[in-house]
Amino acid sequence: MRKIIYYVASSLDGYIAGENDDISKFILQGEGVEKYQSDLVNFDTVIMGRKTYEFGFQYGLEPGQPAYPNMEHYIFSSSLKIDNLSESVKIEKISVDKVNEIRQNAKTDIYLCGGGEFAGWLLKNGLIDQLKLKLNPIVLGGGTKLFGSSTANERWELTDKESFSDGLQILTYDKKK
Repeated sequence: MRKIIYYVASSLDGYIAGENDDISKFILQGEGVEKYQSDLVNFDTVIMGRKTYEFGFQYGLEPGQPAYPNMEHYIFSSSLKIDNLSESVKIEKISVDKVNEIRQNAKTDIYLCGGGEFAGWLLKNGLIDQLKLKLNPIVLGGGTKLFGSSTANERWELTDKESFSDGLQILTYDKKK
């Protein structure tokens, strides 16, 4: 079964976006961001929640279109309704069975894009296998938490660390067995 990898930018205080979904304080270009972008070609499947998918609309993503042209998209939501879905975009109800079916059928590990509440739900259900944190040298003080309102308790082991001259680090953690 394929791994679900939560690959996400985070502030030092554990936020993936500031107040009002503001990401302007994050490092948005440079070596670390290029490394992240080159890593994305290794995925052919992406999962995300409704809020993350809709976040892309403000950056030109058309409703129903894929955010990542090379990937099959599974948007988990009980309320999202879009008429003209691309062949590579599917809207699913949140369920452990559906996530496991996607894991079973994927050809590569699965990119968990964005997160907050959806990532917290996945964590609570033991479905995240690896964290790849693009740790930004900023403190936001509020916004969208890495795992939303989840109170799940999990141990992780640091397995890789890359540091870049702008202060960004990419930290890779595997779930402790």
